[in-house]
Amino acid sequence: MSKLISFLLLFATSIYMSSVMANSLDNSIHELQQQWAVANYETPENKQDEVFDQLTAKAESVVKAYPEDAEPLVWEAIIISSHAGATGGFGALGKAKKAKKLLEQAEKINPDALQGSIYTSLGSLYYNVPGWPIAFGNDEKAEALLKKALTMNPDGIDPNYFYGNFLLDQGRYSESMDYLQKALNAPPRPNRPLADKGRKIEIKRALQTVKEKIG
Repeated sequence: MSKLISFLLLFATSIYMSSVMANSLDNSIHELQQQWAVANYETPENKQDEVFDQLTAKAESVVKAYPEDAEPLVWEAIIISSHAGATGGFGALGKAKKAKKLLEQAEKINPDALQGSIYTSLGSLYYNVPGWPIAFGNDEKAEALLKKALTMNPDGIDPNYFYGNFLLDQGRYSESMDYLQKALNAPPRPNRPLADKGRKIEIKRALQTVKEKIG
């Protein structure tokens, strides 16, 4: 009987600790999400380099704290790639390559993490960086990855925006408008109002470009 009681106590403790760890991870990811939105949408351009550096260091600490989880790796990659896009410069390509590596690590752990965000982010990288021999850019891979993200989150604001933006870049304006409009009408994300607000500004800007191209 005492062995059974000990086993049950150990089992209950294990479940409790797993729950605590999950909650702590969720809180850490939420903090990264909120701080990324501030860095990306509300920080003045002349301050973004410093703010993104600080946020990258925080993301790295979350990755170290949860080495068996994909979500911190995805968010570190998002932060680094956003840093590259926001500040540009000589180091932007190096940041893009690092982000790609982090996303590939996350995919090996859990390809379904964050509703396909791995593939949305990878697809965006593939169509935004130069191709061979300078970098790894590849429009065919980009489209395949972005479509895969859409199969995992068909109504999401991000996968529809990034695929719509890709189509705009490809000159496929009618298709682009469909996806951008769907992104604009996507349901709001709980606890991410600032990110949604900033993304919708980007979507409206892209839609305006599409309308001008179509004439």
